[in-house]
Amino acid sequence: MILVHIETREGKVKKSSLEVLSQAKRLGDELKLDAAAVVLGAGASTVQEELFSFGAAKVFSVEDPELDPSSTQDSVHALSSLARELRPAAILFSADSLGKDLAPRLAARLGVSMASDCTSLAVKDGGIEFTRPIYAGKAFLSFTLKTWPQMATLRPNVFPLGQAAAQQGEAVSKRLGSDPGQAKSRVVEVLREQGGEIDVSEADIIVSGGRGLKGAENFGLLRELSALLPRSAVGASRSAVDSGWIGHQHQVGQTGKTVSPNLYLAFGISGAVQHLAGMSGSKVIVAVNKDPEASIFKSADFGVVADLFQVIPFLKDELKKALAE
Repeated sequence: MILVHIETREGKVKKSSLEVLSQAKRLGDELKLDAAAVVLGAGASTVQEELFSFGAAKVFSVEDPELDPSSTQDSVHALSSLARELRPAAILFSADSLGKDLAPRLAARLGVSMASDCTSLAVKDGGIEFTRPIYAGKAFLSFTLKTWPQMATLRPNVFPLGQAAAQQGEAVSKRLGSDPGQAKSRVVEVLREQGGEIDVSEADIIVSGGRGLKGAENFGLLRELSALLPRSAVGASRSAVDSGWIGHQHQVGQTGKTVSPNLYLAFGISGAVQHLAGMSGSKVIVAVNKDPEASIFKSADFGVVADLFQVIPFLKDELKKALAE
């Protein structure tokens, strides 16, 4: 069995978790193993049919009040108990903020090694070969693990999402049980950013800004532009985030989020290696920068050497005209 941790948000399965499940199904078909999913928290049973449609042969639901809001220590306790009971060949997570928190803790609890931020998985000699970027994406390292279960986090927006199909599976309900250590911390409240913007890792179009925006107030221009584009979100470079112009949840890059939207619009971003490592998987990249020597033009499909404060209003007017037709 290949076990996949499924993250839900407001009752919906995150796309990055479905990508991991699709990859587990592909690997399972080659290794003659079932793909299974585990969902923690209230409402876990409501997403079972969707998980079956993406290849899960079994869905384990752990609906316990101790897991709402999400408690890292209780979640790891539930996952470690399930892992010891099921003895899966592999346990996979999405390399998003929650997966990066849970997976290393679970690996330590189980006493196994872990492959982090993988961009490719392959079957080799009856096991799994993991590939991850190193040196800020300038090289790739392929390796195998000697401990079981095999554990890994998979970079979001890199692995293809499988086609949903009507399938049946087995639903299994589990209880958290008592943890002798008792959770030493608890999430008591989650404060969400106002505006209800789509997470950059889930967006089809990203309108991103860097130091060239000159200040926090000018990110309003990007939000206005994003509002005209379907399923879009506002992104940012590390320099803009470090300057306090926008929150870290918008940061794209090696120390932020990895994205692969259909369209990435980069305004005033020079193209540091750290940023390119997070957005180079975008289908189409359009860069706007006054500096014709900016590194980002080397990665862009289309480049505009111009003042972004002239380009953005023009682009907004053209989009409004197109929407009005």
